[in-house]
Amino acid sequence: MPVQADPEALGDSRSTVRTALDVGAAALRDAGIDGARVDAEWLLAEALGTSRGQLGLQAQRAVEPADAARYIRALRRRIAREPLQHIIGTQAFRDLTLKVNGDVLVPRPETEGLAGWALELLPAAAALAIDLGTGSGCIACALASERSGLRVIALEACPRAAALARDNVRALGLAERVTVEVSDLFSALRVERADVIVSNPPYLPSGLIHSLAPEVSRYDPRLALDGGPDGLDVIRGIVDAAPRWLASGGRLVLETAGGGQVTSVVALMRAGGFVGVETRPDLAGVVRFVAGGSP
Repeated sequence: MPVQADPEALGDSRSTVRTALDVGAAALRDAGIDGARVDAEWLLAEALGTSRGQLGLQAQRAVEPADAARYIRALRRRIAREPLQHIIGTQAFRDLTLKVNGDVLVPRPETEGLAGWALELLPAAAALAIDLGTGSGCIACALASERSGLRVIALEACPRAAALARDNVRALGLAERVTVEVSDLFSALRVERADVIVSNPPYLPSGLIHSLAPEVSRYDPRLALDGGPDGLDVIRGIVDAAPRWLASGGRLVLETAGGGQVTSVVALMRAGGFVGVETRPDLAGVVRFVAGGSP
């Protein structure tokens, strides 16, 4: 017999964990959400105050009315295509767990590769990195947590996003080495010279955004997505301004949309005098990252 896909029914009786998962997964699947079962597990675990791994051990546990109500509210939000990470309030990034909300781009798995490449390009000695457009602070915090002695300046144009990044920096115990500044590109800097500037900038063409999944087009902040008509407006500004803030031998490392945009960014960096310009693929094999040395 097919599972009833009405989450409201869970409020009428004390369902078991297994039943709640089955109903939630069916409701999310009917809403067109990929990975519906996994999302239902995350939402139920959050409502119960436990971990996903514990749900299988508690399959016959009765779900109390208050917990069921929290779960139903969370399912409603996910059915409306609000990102799972906004609902549970966190996202994993490399070895960290960061707080996220609607003011920041949800950190993507591919961006973990950007952070990894930036780490490889840093000198072995104590160094300075600039994370431009830090959002949640995921890249800045990953760099500092994985490289002792590294100092990071995280720049963010949106004050609310910067406030969240500061919260993440403090929660991860990195406040002595990571500074978050509200800044339009590099405007908040004074005399700093970085060994690496890393950025996951807005790179999507404006006209493309409306066609993306609702989790992105409705809920990710437009400021973090929109790169102008061809997706390169912000990248052009970064490539133009970055040499002033790079130390001799320093590197600029960017994430792009991949495809033809990579070719365009390589050409921009070479035209801007960057040396040793090279590219790298993300975890899916898409050539997405571009790095070049200071002119």
